[in-house]
Amino acid sequence: MVGDGPPRGGSWRAPADRAADGRGAVRVAQLRRRSAQSVRERLSRVRAGTGLAVQAGLAAGLAWWVAGDLLHIPLPLFAPISAVVALAASVGQRLRRIVELIIGVSIGVLVGDLLIYLIGAGPWQLGLIVVLAVVVAVFIGGSPALVVQSAATAVLIGTLTPSVPNLEIPRFVAALVGGAVTLVVTAVLLPLNPLRVVNRAAKPALDLLIDQLEATAEAMRSRDADRAQAALDRLRDNKKQLGAFSEAAQGAREASTLSPVHWGHRRGPIERYVQSVEPVDRAMRNSGTLIRRAVTMIEDGEPIPEAMPAAVAALAQAVRVLRREFTAGDDPDRAREQALRSVCEAGRAYRAGVGFSGEVVVAQVRTAASDLLVATGTSQDDANRMIRHTFG
Repeated sequence: MVGDGPPRGGSWRAPADRAADGRGAVRVAQLRRRSAQSVRERLSRVRAGTGLAVQAGLAAGLAWWVAGDLLHIPLPLFAPISAVVALAASVGQRLRRIVELIIGVSIGVLVGDLLIYLIGAGPWQLGLIVVLAVVVAVFIGGSPALVVQSAATAVLIGTLTPSVPNLEIPRFVAALVGGAVTLVVTAVLLPLNPLRVVNRAAKPALDLLIDQLEATAEAMRSRDADRAQAALDRLRDNKKQLGAFSEAAQGAREASTLSPVHWGHRRGPIERYVQSVEPVDRAMRNSGTLIRRAVTMIEDGEPIPEAMPAAVAALAQAVRVLRREFTAGDDPDRAREQALRSVCEAGRAYRAGVGFSGEVVVAQVRTAASDLLVATGTSQDDANRMIRHTFG
């Protein structure tokens, strides 16, 4: 009699075991993909930060050499610390950070030296020095960085002055040396390519807008409200991307202003990027309104003419072309044409007949297209005139 058990030599396994092995293999494959993606992302961050790391190393070494070997400043560690602190500031704020660094050091030195002269040194004197340094920094309207620098300098003066006399002037000079070295390294010796930096930062913000507009166009075609809602949720989470874009644009302007190597970028590509940050932000917000009304339009069963998803897809293509022309440093003529094409499709959709939410979607296509035209360097009045003429 033949039984149901495993055959004698047996490699027979129960279906449940084979299914469990299959699920385990899927999990292992997913884990491998996530691990590979994580490694790629980390390597990408390392490549993006290599330039800053080299700048920091060069600035620290050079500041130490200038302060210690050339100027013979006692305790020259203040110079490389100041250089790295200034360099670690957000790109686009380094010049401001250097000024804050010097002002903060001045306040700390002044308050610390004066109080030590009047009340001596000790634990409670140190606490009082720090309190007054922070109060003075806040009183003059200092930023958090300036306040922290004032307090840190007051601590150094209050703790090191008893063992290292006449520290005040060297500390101040060391801060000047560190700030000056940072400017020299970032502007002359090892300047980063500002166009490359801003291109890298702009891509995630523009790609986010492109992807969600395209997802919305597909959701309209398939009348999938959940897909449109998911696009809206992803687009709303844009603060990180927009913040990085804005910061990089300001940093590129600063770099192209300070660095003789990149003076040729002050006009043209860099300035276009800087001027595009605000209209791109507005295009994001207006596209969010567009997608929100698209969700309502689908849920309410309003008519969706074929030209309406075509208009939204054309708007996404306009952003893609804008990104491509910005990256190449070209004048964004084709992006303007594509933005107007989206308006033309919106006009066709409106004339075909739309409901209440559909009218809002059409209006938001026009508004977002106007924002993109302004991002290309077109004046607001010219953009509005072009939109009205194209819409018909």
